[in-house]
Amino acid sequence: MYDPTVARLTYRALLGRRRALILFVLPAVLIAISVAVRLLVGADDAVANQVLGGFALATMVPLIGVIAGTGAIGPEIDDGSIVYLLAKPLKRPTIILTKLTVAVGVTMVFSAVPMLIAGFVLNGNSRQIAVAYAVAAVAASVAYSALFLLLGTVSRQAVVFGLVYALIWEALIGSLVPGARTLSVQQWALALAEKTAPGAGIASDVGLPVAAVLLAAVTVAGAWYAGRKLRTLTLAGEE
Repeated sequence: MYDPTVARLTYRALLGRRRALILFVLPAVLIAISVAVRLLVGADDAVANQVLGGFALATMVPLIGVIAGTGAIGPEIDDGSIVYLLAKPLKRPTIILTKLTVAVGVTMVFSAVPMLIAGFVLNGNSRQIAVAYAVAAVAASVAYSALFLLLGTVSRQAVVFGLVYALIWEALIGSLVPGARTLSVQQWALALAEKTAPGAGIASDVGLPVAAVLLAAVTVAGAWYAGRKLRTLTLAGEE
């Protein structure tokens, strides 16, 4: 269910000059903020939670997910080059799962790793806060990648819809409207962070069992439906 050639082409598309620049800028901003905060405030668990939860997990991780998830397939559909890939003797689930694997890997590298580094900079991983948010970023990376990969297969405006979800729903509505948090990947990931670092001031509005089920459901459903849409694209191309 993994094709090295498809993976290589996807990595090349994701790590092209423009996307790579954005992917590197966001983690660099997080680490720069963390260094500045540590110099100005010192090691403070509450501040670490605010930076890692309020900025990194709420804004940076979904934005990177948008770039990686939609970029894994969206540009190929937009320019029509997906037809050449679909003409190869490859099963559609293999194409989707390969692209999802690449998107997840890229999102993890550019979100979870900087999150861990930022956490150590902010408070030296006191109370396992750095590790907890890194675990949350890993879980969120999987769900975001599947969600935004699906968007890339169903809409030519996938980046716009992804940004609306990341910036308005996750970062704004999810932080202000309690009921909306139940449908937030951020809150599901926070449930894992809360479990990883109990007593560290990390709190989620969703219980861990529910969060785990929802994270798995979004990932599986996103990959499955993206595969179905890819079959539809093949039929449309043949017609």
